[in-house]
Amino acid sequence: MGALKEVRTKFSQAKVKEILSDYRLAVESREASLIGRKEVFMGKAKFGIFGDGKEVAQIAMSKVFRKGDFRAGYYRDQTFMFAIGELTVQQYFAQLYAHTSVEADPASAGRLMNGHYATRFLDDTGKLKDLTQLKNSSADISPTAGQMPRLLGLAYASKLFRDNAGLHSLSNLSENGNEIAFGTIGNASTSEGMFLEAINAAGVLQVPMLTSIWDDDYGISVPQEYHTTKGSISKALAGLQRTATEKGFEIITVNGWDYPALIDAYMRAEKICRDEHVPVLFHVREMTQPQGHSTSGSHERYKTKERLAWEVEFDCIKKMREWIINDVLILPEEIDAIEKEAKQSARQAKERAWKAFMDDVRKDQRLVASILETAKDESARSEEISRIRGALVRAINPTRLETMRAAKQAARLMVGESTPSREALIQWLKDAETDNFDRYSSHMISVSEESALNVIAVDPIYTDQSPLVDGREILQACFDAALSRDPRVLAFGEDVGKIGDVNQGFAGLQAKHGELRVTDTGIRECTIVGQGIGTALRGLKPIAEIQYLDYFIYALPTLSDDLACLYYRTKGGQKAPLIVRTRGHRLEGVWHAGSQIGMLLHSLRGMFIISPRNMTQAAGFYNTMLKSDDPCVIIECLNGYRLKERLPDNIGEFTIPLGVPEILREGTDVTIVTYGSMCRVVMEAAEALEEMKISCEVIDVQTLLPFDINNVILESVKKTSRVVFADEDVPGGATSFMMQQVLENQNAYPYLDSKPVTITAKEHRPAYASDGDYFSKPNPEEVYEAVYFLMSEANPERYPKLY
Repeated sequence: MGALKEVRTKFSQAKVKEILSDYRLAVESREASLIGRKEVFMGKAKFGIFGDGKEVAQIAMSKVFRKGDFRAGYYRDQTFMFAIGELTVQQYFAQLYAHTSVEADPASAGRLMNGHYATRFLDDTGKLKDLTQLKNSSADISPTAGQMPRLLGLAYASKLFRDNAGLHSLSNLSENGNEIAFGTIGNASTSEGMFLEAINAAGVLQVPMLTSIWDDDYGISVPQEYHTTKGSISKALAGLQRTATEKGFEIITVNGWDYPALIDAYMRAEKICRDEHVPVLFHVREMTQPQGHSTSGSHERYKTKERLAWEVEFDCIKKMREWIINDVLILPEEIDAIEKEAKQSARQAKERAWKAFMDDVRKDQRLVASILETAKDESARSEEISRIRGALVRAINPTRLETMRAAKQAARLMVGESTPSREALIQWLKDAETDNFDRYSSHMISVSEESALNVIAVDPIYTDQSPLVDGREILQACFDAALSRDPRVLAFGEDVGKIGDVNQGFAGLQAKHGELRVTDTGIRECTIVGQGIGTALRGLKPIAEIQYLDYFIYALPTLSDDLACLYYRTKGGQKAPLIVRTRGHRLEGVWHAGSQIGMLLHSLRGMFIISPRNMTQAAGFYNTMLKSDDPCVIIECLNGYRLKERLPDNIGEFTIPLGVPEILREGTDVTIVTYGSMCRVVMEAAEALEEMKISCEVIDVQTLLPFDINNVILESVKKTSRVVFADEDVPGGATSFMMQQVLENQNAYPYLDSKPVTITAKEHRPAYASDGDYFSKPNPEEVYEAVYFLMSEANPERYPKLY
């Protein structure tokens, strides 16, 4: 009896209560996973991926996650989200069912498959909440390791908030940089370049990034030896371990089934990370995955009987139960009661979520069924409408698409009839179209008052004293003004800091504003963008530079999968107003003369794509975007940095509206639509064509997303009846996009007297040197000939063949 009393004194009553609460949560989370799998197999959900086997480690991690901290995780973190109080079990099931309600699924309003977690950083007006008072989860994405670049940025923001005194007054964004960025990733995904790039960058930057690796020895069906050198990521990265004389990572390893060891290890990791701003690699080994990778397959197909038996024996919940009985001395019957209660709670949450989901869907089902009940008595196609209605009301688990199909099928049957029920059905279809746009297609770009489309245009001001300078000096003055007026503005990228970027747009600004404001980075495009996403999420105004447009391909997955769709996939819950600065178009050779605009247009819907023709226009767009809460890409003209331009007197204040083309030259015969460096090429050709009495109207679209929101090009085509689209992208690239916008969206086709023409670069990348540029990309002679041939086809007598 004395020994028993001595053991019990190890744990206070409060501690025992906490341990049992943790165990209950682990069991409830496991039960939610098991139920979720059944719901998929019953057809109530499309797909399921779960966090079973990871419960205990995630509970331990939650103990050191404080208000103000940030998470960038992946799709197995359900228990962690439960533990920090930012996900209920009912919300978990609402996401599984794809309930299109922000209230039911705050993370994505049904837009993401289950296992994708996010908290809402923004209030109903689109303004950032007080992030220091929230436990923050940045929005998950599915691509493996895709969360790592953003994780780096979230941690980097803490470094900025701690070390930059100019940010200390922003107390709603940070408590002097004391926040940790918590990352989670599966062991197999550490093979991805994004992981390794982000880990290296975190070690260089020395930021508070605590990365937990859930290691269950597999990547779907592929065992560890195919993924990781030495079969262990902590062994493989042992060279990152800090020493007494060298900065680096703290590396901690612990078993995923050992509750007390996990608690102690996370407490140690937190102190190092939060207090010292040292990144921590937290390798959690010997984890299991009881249900396999997902509902798409069974792990019995690829795991040995011995491995499966080991997973049963070392299941983290089983091990925690044993520890509670043997060390905490809780009776098995007490544990059984806790398990029963937890499982019942999970089942009840599932029922509530399903009922709420079905009630929402059935509102329209009942309404359409009611309309069809009336329609079958009013229509000549009564029997067929009755059959449609019967199929709709008999649906056991109706979906919105079934209701929509029934309504449209009935409307087709009643074509030509004039009845109250048909009018009611058509009205329902119109209302449903609006409702379903909101459910599935809204929030591609900001709808707040800070949207870039709401920024008021301010013209540049010139006086007799306005100097004529190199284009790079225009940008330098613009960036200097931005850094001076707003402490949240910062810029970083390869060569941006000390030398002021390769084209001198930031020349001297690091010396003036400090290394934290204008910063060099390593050669790592993916995580440069990640730094920008993370800092923008935390309320800063980053300008992340990718040195050349050709190198965008290295960062494209992060831009497309994470940044461009962030506002959409959270239905306005999170925003990252990052400006990605780059340069492209004409210069020299295959990898320094990029105009891959079609690639961006197809990949980056949700971002604005801006391609100014000169540096004054670029400065105006930077000023516009720094006032907004939208992300964008600004592509400067490579051959414009040393061309002379007048420096506006209000260089830091003038703004240029998005989606508003500028007519550079008025004309009556042909409309030529272009942008960027091609503006100079087209203008040279237009002047030459004027000598042949061919009058060209030259339009610079300026921004491709958004594109001509006021139909300026349509009005020009109405006047000229001919249109040419010219750029430096490959055939079928951005010219095809512009043609579709003008002919289809603006409905310019009926006004054409000649076929539309595109002028593009060749299909290959541009060859080196002046001749390579001339013969690879459109030149003034080529533009001249294309326009002349168009006019010759229309009037061969006036414009005989040139050659």
